[in-house]
Amino acid sequence: MKSIDRYMVRLIAVPLFSTLVIAAMLLVLDRMLRLFDFVATQGGPVSVVWRMLANLLPEYLGLGIPIGLMLGVLLAFRRLATTSELDVLRGVGMSYGRLLRVPYYYAITLAALNLAIVGYVQPIARYYYEGLRFELRTGALGASIKVGEFTHFGDSMTLRIEQSRDKGRELSGIFVHYDNPKGASYSVTARQGQFLATDDPNTIIFRLTDGTLIQGDPKFRAPRVLTFSAHDLPIPLPRSERFRVRGGRNLEFTLPELARLGQTAASEAQRASSRSEFHFRIVEVATMFLLPMLAVALGVPPKRSTSSLGVFMGVVLLVTYHKINEYAASFGELGRVDPVVALWGPFAIFAALVVWMFHTVAYVPGGQPIGALERVFSKAGSAIARRVPGRSRRAAA
Repeated sequence: MKSIDRYMVRLIAVPLFSTLVIAAMLLVLDRMLRLFDFVATQGGPVSVVWRMLANLLPEYLGLGIPIGLMLGVLLAFRRLATTSELDVLRGVGMSYGRLLRVPYYYAITLAALNLAIVGYVQPIARYYYEGLRFELRTGALGASIKVGEFTHFGDSMTLRIEQSRDKGRELSGIFVHYDNPKGASYSVTARQGQFLATDDPNTIIFRLTDGTLIQGDPKFRAPRVLTFSAHDLPIPLPRSERFRVRGGRNLEFTLPELARLGQTAASEAQRASSRSEFHFRIVEVATMFLLPMLAVALGVPPKRSTSSLGVFMGVVLLVTYHKINEYAASFGELGRVDPVVALWGPFAIFAALVVWMFHTVAYVPGGQPIGALERVFSKAGSAIARRVPGRSRRAAA
């Protein structure tokens, strides 16, 4: 690589990976709060939150990589333009096409990575994520017993504990009620208790100390009352149901599986749904090859301007186009529009817009595709600044 290429690699790398890390962290933090709330509500262990977030990370990378690529190239060219380095490079014969060589190295590499993520890694991770949610709901991951609340083990046993010490090893103020299938019922109160494991993975022993047991049975005239100093109460754990096989949703199919279902699915609705999801993922990856040209068009501001409007417009355009693709995929799944037309039509329009913007910057003397917006925002900013309270007094002074 020549010196200019190595220089471009360094310029793009820092904002690209910084944006990717920040975007992933923001998405993870947003989901983390909701996952903590969900896990706490279901009574599962806190450690499962990190496993769920790990399975969501491929989905976040699929969204963050295009944004990171665009902002990395955009901020690199904006720095070249605002420091007049771009004028020097253009003056020695460097064309915009030559300067885009390194950005397209990045684009090809990241597009291949993104294709592997959305095509193969993300569907498998999404299935594991849904499996963890299922296990939390069914109690297969182990339910935590909340102090001061009634905890139900299946339909036959209810447990309440007043106090818990030493991380749950010492329990006090215990109430247990159990109904067996034959119609008998048992109510137990005890001063202390401790859970013990057994050889049977579906049963645990609750060892109670200093308590009273009341046994009720339709055969008895009156309930039997028993006081004890120590009593072992077996607690059958609820059997967890088996989670469904992968493929309950289109998000869990890999790209080859979607392509096959789009041709061989039994119903027309399933074929349309599979084709729509397949084309949505391919379009999202293909869009990455347009991002270097879009970044150059928005990253080079007008002469004697330091406006950051291009950065704002780049994010807005990319997010808006992503939402349009999501709506188009939804229409394609319903069968109202052919998925090829619904998804590749907006892609063609977006590609034409990007090519026009790049051509204006690269080949039209003094061309600036967002020059009109720059002027409008500049005038609007000046008008707002003049009406800021206290500004007129400072100007008069």
